[in-house]
Order: sequence, then C-alpha cells, then structure tokens
Amino acid sequence: MALVPCQVLRVAILLSYCSILCNYKAIEMPSHQTYGGSWKFLTFIDLVIQAVFFGICVLTDLSSLLTRGSGNQEQERQLKKLISLRDWMLAVLAFPVGVFVVVLFWIIYAYDREMIYPKLLDNFIPGWLNHGMHTTVLPFILIEMRTSHHAYPSRSSGLAAICTFSVAYILWVCWVHHVTGMWVYPLLEHIGPGARILFFGSTTILMNFLYLLGEVLNSYIWDTQRSMEEEKEKPKLQ
Repeated sequence: MALVPCQVLRVAILLSYCSILCNYKAIEMPSHQTYGGSWKFLTFIDLVIQAVFFGICVLTDLSSLLTRGSGNQEQERQLKKLISLRDWMLAVLAFPVGVFVVVLFWIIYAYDREMIYPKLLDNFIPGWLNHGMHTTVLPFILIEMRTSHHAYPSRSSGLAAICTFSVAYILWVCWVHHVTGMWVYPLLEHIGPGARILFFGSTTILMNFLYLLGEVLNSYIWDTQRSMEEEKEKPKLQ
C-alpha cells in the first residue's frame, strides 16, 4: 500500500505548479514586457503543459470517484475520454517536453550559464523558483508515470504530434527574432545560421528520442509491475 495515495500526490503537484506559475508571473522582468511575453520561453510553456496535465489527472480522479458504482454508461464513456486525453498528454507533451527542458537547461547551464540563464536573472528569480521550473519537473513526471499506467498512442501518431510541437515552437522562436531582432535564448546569438539549423534539427531529434524513451519506460515499469504481481499470485494458486 502506498504511503501517500497517488490522488493526493497529484493534487499536491498541481498546487505546486500553480504556485510556481503565480510566482513567476508576478516577477517584473524586462523580457516579460517584450514581444511574446513569457510565452516565448519553452520553460514557461512547459510549466503550463505540466499544470494542465496534472489538472486533467485530478479531474480524472474526481470523475472516477463520482462514476464508481453509478452504472451510468454515459458517465463511463466520458471518463474513458478523459483518461485517453490524460494518457495522450503525458505521452506527447508532459513527458518529452518536461524532460527536454530539464536535461537541456542543466547541460547548457553547466557548460556556460550565460548562454541559457544569465547571472543577471538571479536578481529576479530566486533559487527555489529556478529549481521549480527546471528541476522538479522531472521527478514529478516520473512519479506520475510510476503510480499510474498510461496507454500510449500509436508510435507514428505520437511522433507526428511531438514533431509538430517542436517545429511549431522553432517557428515561433524564429518569428520572435524576425519581429524583435533578438533571439529568445542568448545561445542562439553566439552561433551562426548553419549552427542554428543544426541546433534546431538536433533538438527536434532529441524531442523524438524522449518520446520513445517515455514509451519504453512506461512499458518497462508496468511490465515489471505485472510480472511481480503474477509472481505473488503463484503461491496462492498452488
């Protein structure tokens, strides 16, 4: 039996994301006042994705609780649609985008923080908020994957969806540069046009790889869980 019910964990994670978003939006930074506002940063988009995802998880839990034992077929159909949406969102957005933000941010930060998170930002963003945006996303999504089984879409449709998201964000970043003359991330200012194309292509490939990693990890966790349950059942059958 779990020490903390997964439903309670989801509520706590959702509240933490709401707190992070509120605190982040309350910060008066120059970049928030320019074209695109917070929406030009993948970190902010990811926070919104995670908050919406865990909001759907909490809504699914509540719907499941209300539907249980009711025998109402219409309610059960609506619950199945909600579960399908929850699973799709984890597979296509919450896991790959969340892991991408954490991994790429800390790799670039370790190499040269000025390329991704200039020291100037320490005057605006406290350390705990930085970790809330760029660190805790990973354990939160892994906890969700471990506590609930999620049905992944077909591989082709899943990869098509994450590719669409990646290309759409790259085009958005390029459009912001076209309008303002400034790149969203300092890293892009330090590399030439050819290197930018290579960087954008590499990040799209990485996003696709993370989608596949999530699919494999989900299968591994729940295949292992199923095997353990079957092993426990054997002595009873004997």
